[in-house]
Amino acid sequence: QEQLVESGGGLVQPGGSLRLSCAASGFIFSDYHMSWYRQVPGKQRELVAVIAQDGGNTHYADSAKGRFTISRDNAKNTVYLQMTNLTPEDTADYYCAFRRPITQQLVWGQGILVTVSS
Repeated sequence: QEQLVESGGGLVQPGGSLRLSCAASGFIFSDYHMSWYRQVPGKQRELVAVIAQDGGNTHYADSAKGRFTISRDNAKNTVYLQMTNLTPEDTADYYCAFRRPITQQLVWGQGILVTVSS
């Protein structure tokens, strides 16, 4: 069964950096685009970044461009989100995800909280 487990969240001061990791299992990781989303309570979950199967292509939300970097290590079945210059507006639960083939259903991790506060 597919499983995604996020780690690396926590409390960071404004202007600080944090790297999230998402360890995948139960599927052929290198066959799939991987994504990071985030959600603030009371708001819709929003896409932050996407990376292609081989890491060659990436896409970022406008809010993430220039500050966040998505990367992956297919040998470790892990996708990362390096976040820099964090602001309180980046406070959210962060989720990694991929889409099942055919159904295109999103498969989510359990999420991890990032809090940016002084």
